[in-house]
Amino acid sequence: MTGRRRSSPRPSSHAPAVGAAVACTAVIASLLSGCGSLPGVSGGSGEKDPVTVMTWAPESTKATNMPGMPAMAQAYARWVNSRGGIRGHHLRVLTCNERNDSVAAAQCAQRAVDRGAVAVVGSYSQFGRSFMSPLEVKGVPFIGGYGASDEEFESPLSYPVNGGQASLLAGNGRQLARDCQRVALVRPDTIQGDQMPSLLNSGLENGSRHPAKDIKAPEDGTDYSSAVNRALDGVGADPAVYGTSEAGGKADGSCVTASLGDHTDAFFDSFRRLQEDSPRVRVASVLGSVGQALVNRTGGRSGPLEGADITGWYPAAGDSRWAPMRKVINDFAFNDNRIDPADQGAQTTWIAYTVLRSMIEQLDDQGVEDITPHSLQTALDRGDRAVDTGGLTPKLRWREDDMLAVQDFPRIVNGTVTYQVVRDGELVSAQHGFVNVTKTLERRRTDS
Repeated sequence: MTGRRRSSPRPSSHAPAVGAAVACTAVIASLLSGCGSLPGVSGGSGEKDPVTVMTWAPESTKATNMPGMPAMAQAYARWVNSRGGIRGHHLRVLTCNERNDSVAAAQCAQRAVDRGAVAVVGSYSQFGRSFMSPLEVKGVPFIGGYGASDEEFESPLSYPVNGGQASLLAGNGRQLARDCQRVALVRPDTIQGDQMPSLLNSGLENGSRHPAKDIKAPEDGTDYSSAVNRALDGVGADPAVYGTSEAGGKADGSCVTASLGDHTDAFFDSFRRLQEDSPRVRVASVLGSVGQALVNRTGGRSGPLEGADITGWYPAAGDSRWAPMRKVINDFAFNDNRIDPADQGAQTTWIAYTVLRSMIEQLDDQGVEDITPHSLQTALDRGDRAVDTGGLTPKLRWREDDMLAVQDFPRIVNGTVTYQVVRDGELVSAQHGFVNVTKTLERRRTDS
C-alpha cells in the first residue's frame, strides 16, 4: 500500500482523435424498441447525441481473466438501445483486452480517451497506476471498477461500487474467526498478494484470533502441491494427531483460505489429492477466486469446497434481486458463453452501468443534454440523489461525506460484504443481509 493521496486533476474538454489505431470493439446496437422492459430504467424519445464509454478486462491470459465484464457491457448496451437509449442517448460501448499487462492497461485507457469515451465503466485491471494517469489527464471518470488496484480507491476520478479486495479479505477473516483457531492464507506472490495478509488478519483480529500463516504461491501456477503442504502444516493438520481424511480424521479449528484468482481451481485440485493423507480442514475463499462454476468443476457436494466459507460483495447469485440482470443476459447476450450471471465481474459491471444510467438520468433531469466527462464527474461528486442498485448494494453516493475513514483506501464508500457457504454443492447465503466491515478496515494494522 502506498497510502498516497493525489490532487484532483482538472477536467478538460477534448475531441476524439481521428484515425487512431484501435483494437477495441464498438457496440453500437440500435435494436427495435417495444421489447420487454425492466423496472428502474427510463427509456427516451427524441434524438440526442450518443454516449461513448469503455469497458476493459483481461482475456485469454495465463493469470486472471474477466471476459464476462466486456460481454456484460455489450449486452447492457443492446438492451438500453433497444429501448431508445438512456433518456434518448444511445450507448456506445468500446471494449479492450487489458491482457493482465501494465502497458496494455495504459493503452486501453489511452484508446478510451482517443475515442471520446466519457467514462470507463465496470472494468478490471491490477495496474491502476498505468491506467489512471491517462484518464486523469483528460478528466475521464472510472466508474465501478472491480477493485483490483489501489488507485481505484485513491484517485478522485474513481467511483468504486464495492470495497475491493480490502473488504473481501477483511470480511473473510471475520467469517473464519467464528470457527477457526488456526488459519493459513494461500495467496499470489505478487505486489497485490502482499497486501492480503494484513487485510485478512484485520478480520481475524476482530474475532480475537491469531494472524494467519502467510503462504505465497505462483500467480499462474499449475501444481500447488507445495503450497497445500505448507498450508496444512501451518494450521497443524498432522495426521499423526488427527488421522487422515480418508479415515475420517478431522482437525477441528484448522482452516485454509485461498485467493489465487483464476488459479484457485488449480490449488483446490492439488488440495483434493493431498487432503486424503491429512486430516480434513475447513476451507474458504472469496468470490472471484471461487464461484459456482468452480464448485461444480471440483465435484460439487462431494468436492473439497463443500462446506467452504465464501465472502462476496453482493447477494448470492440465486437471489431474486439479480432477476433484472438475468433477464438482460437471457434476452440480449445472444448465448454469449463469456457471461456467467454468478460471476462477480459480470455483476460488478451490471452495477457500474446502473450507476452510469442513474447519472445520465440525473443530468437529464437538470436539463443537461451534453454528456461529457466533466458533467459526469460533477454529477457523481455532487450526488444529488443516491444511486439505488435494487438492493444489490447499499445506496451509493460519492460525496466527501460518504467516503469511509479507511487507511490507504480513501475512496471506499461501500464497506459491506456478504457471507456465503457451499451447501449441498450450491453457493448460498450463510446469513441474511450485508455485513459491514468498515470498522474492521479502519482498525487494520498495515504492519501485521
